Amino acid sequence: MMKYKGYVGVAQYDSEAEILHGEVMNIKDVVTFQATSVEELRIAFQESVDDYLDFCAERGEEPSKPYSGQLTLRISPENHQLITIAAYKAGKSLNQWIAEHIQQDAEKEVGTLI
Repeated sequence: MMKYKGYVGVAQYDSEAEILHGEVMNIKDVVTFQATSVEELRIAFQESVDDYLDFCAERGEEPSKPYSGQLTLRISPENHQLITIAAYKAGKSLNQWIAEHIQQDAEKEVGTLI
């Protein structure tokens, strides 16, 4: 995974074509990139993001933002009660407590991108 200007790109290797190809994640538009080496891939990703932002600006359109910072979460009433109590005991709002714990677990899984 790569991160640039708030956008995240993922890539795969195509062994038949012997090329790396990737896509910007979690936006409504399709933004792709490809290269033959990891360094070229990083450059191609950044150029694709820049091209996308320039294209949107030329058309007077707002570029798609990959993450709004808002997340709808459905949990059982029992878990809702449990985490509300845990947040209260930690002296934090429910939102703060959930955000911190999600971030901690995500960083254990994928590391930090920032």
